[in-house]
Amino acid sequence: MKWNQYRLKTTTQAEDIISSMLAELGVEGVQIEDRVALSESDKEKMFVDILPDIPEDDGTAYLTFYLDSEEDNKALLEEIKKELEEMKEFLDLGECVIEESQTEDIDWINNWKQYFHQFYIDDILVIPSWEKAGEEDSDKMIVHIDPGTAFGTGMHETTQLCIRALKRYVEKDALVLDVGCGSGILGMLALKFGAGHSFGTDLDPCAIAATHENMEANGIRTDQYDVIIGNIIDDARIQEEAGYEKYDIVLANILADVLIPLTPVVINQMKPGAVYITSGIIDDKEQDVVRAVEDAGLEVLEVNHQGEWVSVVSQKQM
Repeated sequence: MKWNQYRLKTTTQAEDIISSMLAELGVEGVQIEDRVALSESDKEKMFVDILPDIPEDDGTAYLTFYLDSEEDNKALLEEIKKELEEMKEFLDLGECVIEESQTEDIDWINNWKQYFHQFYIDDILVIPSWEKAGEEDSDKMIVHIDPGTAFGTGMHETTQLCIRALKRYVEKDALVLDVGCGSGILGMLALKFGAGHSFGTDLDPCAIAATHENMEANGIRTDQYDVIIGNIIDDARIQEEAGYEKYDIVLANILADVLIPLTPVVINQMKPGAVYITSGIIDDKEQDVVRAVEDAGLEVLEVNHQGEWVSVVSQKQM
Protein backbone atom coordinates (compact mmCIF):
# COMPACT_ATOMS: atom_id res chain seq x y z
CA MET A 1 0.00 0.00 0.00
CA LYS A 2 1.25 3.48 -0.86
CA TRP A 3 1.07 6.32 1.66
CA ASN A 4 1.37 10.06 1.26
CA GLN A 5 4.28 11.25 3.38
CA TYR A 6 4.37 14.79 4.78
CA ARG A 7 7.57 16.16 6.34
CA LEU A 8 7.21 19.45 8.16
CA LYS A 9 10.29 21.56 8.90
CA THR A 10 9.80 23.55 12.10
CA THR A 11 11.54 24.39 15.40
CA THR A 12 12.25 22.24 18.43
CA GLN A 13 10.29 24.80 20.46
CA ALA A 14 7.17 24.05 18.42
CA GLU A 15 7.46 20.29 17.92
CA ASP A 16 5.36 19.26 20.95
CA ILE A 17 2.44 21.59 20.33
CA ILE A 18 2.36 20.71 16.62
CA SER A 19 2.41 16.99 17.48
CA SER A 20 -0.53 17.53 19.84
CA MET A 21 -2.42 19.43 17.17
CA LEU A 22 -1.88 16.65 14.63
CA ALA A 23 -3.10 14.04 17.13
CA GLU A 24 -6.23 16.08 17.87
CA LEU A 25 -7.00 16.26 14.14
CA GLY A 26 -6.76 12.48 13.83
CA VAL A 27 -3.17 11.87 12.64
CA GLU A 28 -2.33 8.54 14.29
CA GLY A 29 1.43 8.87 14.57
CA VAL A 30 4.18 11.46 14.17
CA GLN A 31 7.90 10.78 13.67
CA ILE A 32 10.03 13.52 15.26
CA GLU A 33 13.62 14.19 14.20
CA ASP A 34 15.68 16.71 16.14
CA ARG A 35 19.14 17.11 17.59
CA VAL A 36 18.12 17.68 21.20
CA ALA A 37 20.49 15.70 23.44
CA LEU A 38 19.14 13.38 26.13
CA SER A 39 19.15 15.02 29.55
CA GLU A 40 20.54 13.22 32.59
CA SER A 41 16.95 12.74 33.74
CA ASP A 42 16.07 11.14 30.40
CA LYS A 43 19.01 8.75 30.69
CA GLU A 44 17.89 7.67 34.16
CA LYS A 45 14.42 6.83 32.86
CA MET A 46 15.39 4.77 29.86
CA PHE A 47 17.78 2.20 28.45
CA VAL A 48 19.28 2.83 25.03
CA ASP A 49 20.71 -0.25 23.30
CA ILE A 50 21.60 1.41 20.01
CA LEU A 51 22.08 5.17 19.77
CA PRO A 52 23.72 6.85 16.78
CA ASP A 53 25.89 9.94 17.33
CA ILE A 54 23.75 13.09 17.30
CA PRO A 55 25.14 16.37 15.89
CA GLU A 56 24.87 19.56 17.91
CA ASP A 57 21.33 20.91 18.30
CA ASP A 58 20.56 23.69 15.81
CA GLY A 59 16.97 24.33 16.92
CA THR A 60 15.46 22.63 13.87
CA ALA A 61 12.95 19.80 14.03
CA TYR A 62 11.28 17.70 11.35
CA LEU A 63 7.86 16.16 11.94
CA THR A 64 6.86 13.39 9.54
CA PHE A 65 3.36 11.95 9.31
CA TYR A 66 1.55 9.69 6.86
CA LEU A 67 -1.90 9.76 5.32
CA ASP A 68 -3.36 7.19 2.98
CA SER A 69 -4.39 8.11 -0.53
CA GLU A 70 -8.11 8.56 0.08
CA GLU A 71 -9.78 11.78 -1.06
CA ASP A 72 -10.92 12.65 2.48
CA ASN A 73 -7.33 13.32 3.54
CA LYS A 74 -7.11 16.36 1.30
CA ALA A 75 -9.50 18.09 3.66
CA LEU A 76 -7.46 16.95 6.66
CA LEU A 77 -4.27 18.36 5.13
CA GLU A 78 -5.96 21.69 4.52
CA GLU A 79 -7.10 21.77 8.16
CA ILE A 80 -3.52 21.07 9.30
CA LYS A 81 -2.21 23.96 7.19
CA LYS A 82 -4.91 26.25 8.59
CA GLU A 83 -3.95 25.36 12.17
CA LEU A 84 -0.29 26.01 11.43
CA GLU A 85 -1.09 29.48 10.07
CA GLU A 86 -2.95 30.33 13.27
CA MET A 87 -0.04 29.06 15.40
CA LYS A 88 2.37 31.41 13.64
CA GLU A 89 0.69 34.33 15.39
CA PHE A 90 1.97 33.27 18.81
CA LEU A 91 4.74 30.71 18.22
CA ASP A 92 7.93 30.58 16.14
CA LEU A 93 7.37 27.74 13.67
CA GLY A 94 10.56 28.37 11.72
CA GLU A 95 10.28 27.76 7.99
CA CYS A 96 7.08 25.74 8.46
CA VAL A 97 7.48 24.12 5.04
CA ILE A 98 5.75 20.82 4.28
CA GLU A 99 7.43 18.49 1.78
CA GLU A 100 5.10 15.96 0.17
CA SER A 101 6.13 12.57 -1.20
CA GLN A 102 4.78 9.06 -1.59
CA THR A 103 6.14 5.97 0.12
CA GLU A 104 5.43 2.27 0.46
CA ASP A 105 4.63 0.62 3.80
CA ILE A 106 7.69 0.91 6.03
CA ASP A 107 9.20 -2.08 7.84
CA TRP A 108 10.23 -0.15 10.95
CA ILE A 109 11.70 -3.07 12.88
CA ASN A 110 13.93 -4.24 10.03
CA ASN A 111 15.30 -0.72 9.64
CA TRP A 112 17.28 -1.40 12.87
CA LYS A 113 19.41 -3.87 10.93
CA GLN A 114 21.61 -1.03 9.70
CA TYR A 115 22.65 -0.33 13.32
CA PHE A 116 22.86 -3.79 14.88
CA HIS A 117 25.80 -6.07 14.06
CA GLN A 118 27.47 -8.98 15.84
CA PHE A 119 29.60 -8.16 18.85
CA TYR A 120 31.34 -9.84 21.78
CA ILE A 121 30.67 -9.92 25.49
CA ASP A 122 33.90 -11.50 26.70
CA ASP A 123 33.80 -15.02 25.16
CA ILE A 124 30.15 -14.76 24.06
CA LEU A 125 29.28 -13.80 20.49
CA VAL A 126 25.92 -12.04 20.11
CA ILE A 127 24.79 -12.24 16.51
CA PRO A 128 21.63 -11.25 14.59
CA SER A 129 19.97 -13.75 12.25
CA TRP A 130 21.06 -11.93 9.09
CA GLU A 131 24.78 -12.33 9.89
CA LYS A 132 26.93 -15.45 10.12
CA ALA A 133 29.61 -16.41 12.60
CA GLY A 134 33.08 -16.85 11.14
CA GLU A 135 35.34 -19.86 11.55
CA GLU A 136 37.42 -17.85 14.04
CA ASP A 137 34.42 -17.87 16.40
CA SER A 138 34.03 -21.65 16.55
CA ASP A 139 35.20 -21.66 20.18
CA LYS A 140 32.73 -18.94 21.26
CA MET A 141 29.37 -19.36 22.94
CA ILE A 142 26.90 -17.98 20.39
CA VAL A 143 23.54 -16.41 21.15
CA HIS A 144 21.23 -15.26 18.37
CA ILE A 145 19.30 -12.07 19.14
CA ASP A 146 17.27 -9.97 16.75
CA PRO A 147 16.49 -6.39 17.76
CA GLY A 148 12.75 -5.95 17.75
CA THR A 149 10.08 -4.41 19.89
CA ALA A 150 11.42 -5.76 23.21
CA PHE A 151 14.47 -4.43 25.08
CA GLY A 152 17.67 -6.41 25.33
CA THR A 153 20.24 -7.09 22.64
CA GLY A 154 23.15 -7.28 25.07
CA MET A 155 24.78 -4.10 23.79
CA HIS A 156 23.79 -2.02 26.79
CA GLU A 157 26.14 -1.90 29.79
CA THR A 158 23.36 -2.92 32.18
CA THR A 159 22.70 -6.16 30.29
CA GLN A 160 26.41 -6.96 30.11
CA LEU A 161 26.78 -6.48 33.87
CA CYS A 162 23.94 -8.98 34.40
CA ILE A 163 25.43 -11.49 31.96
CA ARG A 164 28.82 -11.48 33.67
CA ALA A 165 27.27 -11.89 37.13
CA LEU A 166 24.95 -14.62 35.89
CA LYS A 167 27.88 -16.55 34.45
CA ARG A 168 29.68 -16.38 37.82
CA TYR A 169 26.77 -17.53 39.96
CA VAL A 170 24.61 -19.89 37.90
CA GLU A 171 24.95 -23.56 38.77
CA LYS A 172 23.90 -26.69 36.91
CA ASP A 173 20.12 -27.22 36.82
CA ALA A 174 19.45 -23.92 38.64
CA LEU A 175 16.01 -22.35 38.40
CA VAL A 176 16.18 -18.74 37.19
CA LEU A 177 13.60 -15.94 37.37
CA ASP A 178 14.10 -12.89 35.13
CA VAL A 179 11.91 -9.94 36.08
CA GLY A 180 11.60 -7.66 33.04
CA CYS A 181 12.87 -10.28 30.59
CA GLY A 182 12.43 -8.23 27.39
CA SER A 183 14.00 -10.14 24.49
CA GLY A 184 14.77 -13.12 26.73
CA ILE A 185 18.55 -12.83 26.39
CA LEU A 186 19.32 -13.31 30.10
CA GLY A 187 17.04 -16.31 30.53
CA MET A 188 18.45 -17.93 27.41
CA LEU A 189 22.05 -17.38 28.49
CA ALA A 190 21.21 -18.82 31.90
CA LEU A 191 20.19 -22.04 30.11
CA LYS A 192 23.35 -21.98 27.98
CA PHE A 193 25.38 -21.57 31.19
CA GLY A 194 23.76 -24.73 32.62
CA ALA A 195 20.52 -23.65 34.33
CA GLY A 196 17.67 -26.12 34.25
CA HIS A 197 14.78 -23.74 33.62
CA SER A 198 14.11 -20.03 33.11
CA PHE A 199 10.96 -18.12 33.93
CA GLY A 200 10.46 -14.55 32.68
CA THR A 201 7.98 -11.80 33.49
CA ASP A 202 7.51 -8.51 31.67
CA LEU A 203 5.01 -5.67 31.42
CA ASP A 204 5.27 -5.45 27.62
CA PRO A 205 3.21 -8.01 25.63
CA CYS A 206 5.88 -7.80 22.89
CA ALA A 207 8.24 -9.62 25.26
CA ILE A 208 6.46 -12.95 24.77
CA ALA A 209 6.74 -12.92 20.99
CA ALA A 210 10.31 -11.58 21.08
CA THR A 211 11.43 -14.21 23.60
CA HIS A 212 9.76 -17.07 21.73
CA GLU A 213 11.35 -15.99 18.43
CA ASN A 214 14.78 -15.77 20.03
CA MET A 215 14.30 -19.12 21.76
CA GLU A 216 13.58 -20.74 18.40
CA ALA A 217 16.67 -19.10 16.87
CA ASN A 218 18.79 -20.54 19.70
CA GLY A 219 17.31 -24.03 19.74
CA ILE A 220 15.71 -23.57 23.17
CA ARG A 221 12.56 -25.60 23.80
CA THR A 222 9.35 -24.10 25.13
CA ASP A 223 9.49 -26.39 28.17
CA GLN A 224 12.84 -24.81 29.14
CA TYR A 225 11.66 -21.18 29.31
CA ASP A 226 8.26 -19.76 30.34
CA VAL A 227 7.29 -16.11 29.87
CA ILE A 228 4.25 -14.33 31.30
CA ILE A 229 3.01 -10.75 31.15
CA GLY A 230 2.20 -8.89 34.35
CA ASN A 231 3.55 -6.85 37.25
CA ILE A 232 5.07 -9.13 39.88
CA ILE A 233 5.36 -6.19 42.31
CA ASP A 234 1.64 -5.84 42.98
CA ASP A 235 -0.15 -8.65 41.12
CA ALA A 236 -0.73 -11.66 43.38
CA ARG A 237 -1.63 -13.82 40.38
CA ILE A 238 1.77 -13.19 38.79
CA GLN A 239 3.53 -13.86 42.10
CA GLU A 240 1.63 -17.12 42.45
CA GLU A 241 2.32 -18.22 38.87
CA ALA A 242 6.03 -17.51 39.27
CA GLY A 243 6.04 -19.51 42.52
CA TYR A 244 7.35 -18.95 46.05
CA GLU A 245 10.78 -19.87 47.47
CA LYS A 246 11.52 -21.57 44.16
CA TYR A 247 14.43 -19.85 42.42
CA ASP A 248 18.18 -20.19 42.80
CA ILE A 249 18.79 -16.93 40.92
CA VAL A 250 16.59 -13.89 40.37
CA LEU A 251 17.60 -11.35 37.70
CA ALA A 252 16.23 -7.82 37.51
CA ASN A 253 17.73 -5.54 34.86
CA ILE A 254 15.37 -2.64 35.59
CA LEU A 255 15.69 0.97 36.62
CA ALA A 256 16.45 1.74 40.28
CA ASP A 257 13.03 3.28 40.91
CA VAL A 258 11.49 -0.11 40.07
CA LEU A 259 14.11 -2.23 41.85
CA ILE A 260 13.43 -0.50 45.17
CA PRO A 261 9.75 -1.62 45.47
CA LEU A 262 10.47 -4.92 43.67
CA THR A 263 13.13 -6.19 46.09
CA PRO A 264 11.02 -6.75 49.25
CA VAL A 265 8.45 -8.59 47.10
CA VAL A 266 10.65 -10.79 44.93
CA ILE A 267 12.60 -12.16 47.90
CA ASN A 268 9.51 -14.33 48.43
CA GLN A 269 10.24 -16.07 45.12
CA MET A 270 13.85 -16.84 46.19
CA LYS A 271 15.04 -20.01 47.89
CA PRO A 272 17.17 -19.61 51.01
CA GLY A 273 20.69 -18.98 49.73
CA ALA A 274 19.43 -17.70 46.35
CA VAL A 275 21.38 -14.99 44.50
CA TYR A 276 19.72 -11.71 43.45
CA ILE A 277 21.37 -9.98 40.47
CA THR A 278 20.20 -6.43 39.82
CA SER A 279 21.28 -3.93 37.20
CA GLY A 280 19.89 -0.92 35.35
CA ILE A 281 21.09 1.34 38.17
CA ILE A 282 22.48 4.75 37.25
CA ASP A 283 25.52 5.46 39.43
CA ASP A 284 23.93 8.13 41.64
CA LYS A 285 21.18 5.64 42.61
CA GLU A 286 23.62 2.97 43.78
CA GLN A 287 23.23 3.59 47.50
CA ASP A 288 19.43 3.67 47.21
CA VAL A 289 19.40 0.15 45.75
CA VAL A 290 22.02 -1.15 48.20
CA ARG A 291 19.86 0.19 51.04
CA ALA A 292 16.72 -1.48 49.63
CA VAL A 293 18.56 -4.79 49.29
CA GLU A 294 19.88 -4.65 52.85
CA ASP A 295 16.50 -3.53 54.24
CA ALA A 296 14.98 -6.64 52.64
CA GLY A 297 17.41 -8.80 54.63
CA LEU A 298 19.77 -9.66 51.79
CA GLU A 299 23.57 -9.70 52.05
CA VAL A 300 25.41 -7.67 49.43
CA LEU A 301 28.03 -9.83 47.67
CA GLU A 302 29.26 -7.53 44.91
CA VAL A 303 28.80 -4.05 43.50
CA ASN A 304 30.10 -3.74 39.93
CA HIS A 305 30.35 -0.77 37.58
CA GLN A 306 30.46 -0.32 33.82
CA GLY A 307 30.41 3.22 32.51
CA GLU A 308 27.80 5.12 34.53
CA TRP A 309 25.81 1.96 35.31
CA VAL A 310 25.87 -0.26 38.40
CA SER A 311 25.00 -3.87 39.23
CA VAL A 312 24.33 -5.00 42.80
CA VAL A 313 24.56 -8.73 43.54
CA SER A 314 23.19 -10.00 46.85
CA GLN A 315 22.12 -13.25 48.55
CA LYS A 316 19.20 -14.42 50.63
CA GLN A 317 20.22 -15.86 53.99
CA MET A 318 20.09 -19.65 54.46
